[in-house]
Amino acid sequence: MDATTVTAAGADAGTDAAERDLLLQRTLFSGPRKWVNDDLYSRVTRGLARRTRSDLQLQPGAVVDTNTYFGRFEASYWQRWTSVTELTVRVSIESPGRVDVLVRASDIGSHVRTVDMVHHSGDGMAVLEVPIDTFTDGGAMWLEFHAVDAEATVSEVTWSTTTTRPVRRATVAICTFNRADDCAATVDSLASDPLVADLIDDLYVTDQGTDLVETRENFAHAAREFGDRLHYLRQPNLGGAGGFSRGLFEATAPGAPGPVDVLLMDDDVRVEPETVLRLFAFAAVTREPMLVGAQMMYLFNPDYLLVSAERTHLPELMGGLDADEFALRDQSMVEDRQERRIDAEYNAWWSCLIPGEAVEKVGLPMPYFFQWDDIEYGLRCRQAGMPTCTLQGSAVWHADFYWKDGDDFGQFFSQRNSLVTASIRQGIDPKDMAKNLGRSVLRALVAMQYGLAATRMRGIEAFLDGPGGAHGVADGGQEALAAIRAERAGYPETAKLGVETLPAGITVERKVGIPREDREDQVLAKRLLVQKLGRQRRGVVAIPYEDAAWWHVSLFDEVYVTDASQTGVHHRKVDPARVTELQKRLIALLARFIREAPAAQEQWRRAQAELTTRENWARLYGVDAD
Repeated sequence: MDATTVTAAGADAGTDAAERDLLLQRTLFSGPRKWVNDDLYSRVTRGLARRTRSDLQLQPGAVVDTNTYFGRFEASYWQRWTSVTELTVRVSIESPGRVDVLVRASDIGSHVRTVDMVHHSGDGMAVLEVPIDTFTDGGAMWLEFHAVDAEATVSEVTWSTTTTRPVRRATVAICTFNRADDCAATVDSLASDPLVADLIDDLYVTDQGTDLVETRENFAHAAREFGDRLHYLRQPNLGGAGGFSRGLFEATAPGAPGPVDVLLMDDDVRVEPETVLRLFAFAAVTREPMLVGAQMMYLFNPDYLLVSAERTHLPELMGGLDADEFALRDQSMVEDRQERRIDAEYNAWWSCLIPGEAVEKVGLPMPYFFQWDDIEYGLRCRQAGMPTCTLQGSAVWHADFYWKDGDDFGQFFSQRNSLVTASIRQGIDPKDMAKNLGRSVLRALVAMQYGLAATRMRGIEAFLDGPGGAHGVADGGQEALAAIRAERAGYPETAKLGVETLPAGITVERKVGIPREDREDQVLAKRLLVQKLGRQRRGVVAIPYEDAAWWHVSLFDEVYVTDASQTGVHHRKVDPARVTELQKRLIALLARFIREAPAAQEQWRRAQAELTTRENWARLYGVDAD
């Protein structure tokens, strides 16, 4: 049977398909770089041991286990989502004495048991057969090594299974805009691991900037390693949506070999190459086609996990929420373990694998330019019967989100695109949504973020104007980006100033107390009245970013607020004329929203089918659709 003729990831390959060995993951004992904590990979629990990336050298009596973030085999996810029911663990051992190798397992309650064990003497390969049958709700497996009576070296540790599934093409798609150094480093990281580099059939790098990735030496090095499998593409800046969609567009072109999985990856992540292997292996054996995402570890705090898995709350246009009340968030993965399986609603595109069947079934992403493209696509696939798994134990390091200031041009795209997504995927109640939108803008006003208030209102207007409006998606977002940046330049508080602009001796004011959630609207109304009457505290103060909640900043009439990046400050000052102007605009806009939102909602719904076609994206790219 020709494997390329089978297109469904979950379809049986047939009784005449050849059985093959599929590597699911490796056990590595330290990280890809020195700044990565080795305890994310293995733990020396007794005696002395030396850990390198691929080898473990134990002194007599030493014990090392891999009950760690990258060291565990996340059995619960494999049992829930894949056809794998048993696997083989192979361990290469060199020792003049005896080495005990144990496969240990946990359950949802963190209780530990031994699944299999082998007493190995001398040099050779220890082999353990392990079922995956008791992990539906949670639990993982890992290895434990005991150098009983002599020195020992452990290496080449693999977890594999046999399968008759067809081989799927493995494609990686990266987009970049003037992050040439970061992008080149990411591509070079993929090339640095020979096994992973060999696994990748095609690597698409879509460069939308003017500082070109191809000019970097490490990119040239990676290009030599990948050869004609590396495809370097140039196109206008169409944002993340346009860059990632280009990879999907190319990988799923008519006549392209398949079946194919496309791993979307941010340009500025630091890659754990093992994550790439695990995502492709998992996707190769899922029961049905599905999205498989990696988790995000913090770049500046590399032991820490952002969130186990994410969901949305569309009535309030919220994304990035914990998918489960038991999901770990902002916690050290050296100290904590996620035993419960957490099911995701979607996965962000810092690293997310999309099967080619998804494009065939639901089309390409929306031309959002920036923000909510990953959320909308994940929800669309989910509603079409292709869920998302955020695979524990697979992660990349990405710049910490709390170092990014929320008052920027992205607020326009977030506001417009979240409204579009809610309209298409679930539907919105105009009156309830108007209340939420008004609350969001008023909070920006009382915090003296007039540019932010204006930006959010532009996003609401763009939603009402529809796909072909002045700030719509007909050109992929380029005109909207230029217009929003120009408008924001007229609001002084949006500019980041140097720290030296802080007045000497300025008082730092930290927030005290947090309003009860059920009283926030009352607090907002009170702050608006106090500002209207000019009764705020007089005199300029400094407020750290962590203390810059709207209900605290609005107590003062002039403040310097630290930028989230910690590289500067923003000067905010009450401007009664601005407040009056923006409040009048808001009142008229909300009245318009209640009237026109139903029609706008239907307009976006009707347009989606055309907006997500190959023909539309080809038009934006300036290429042929075929």
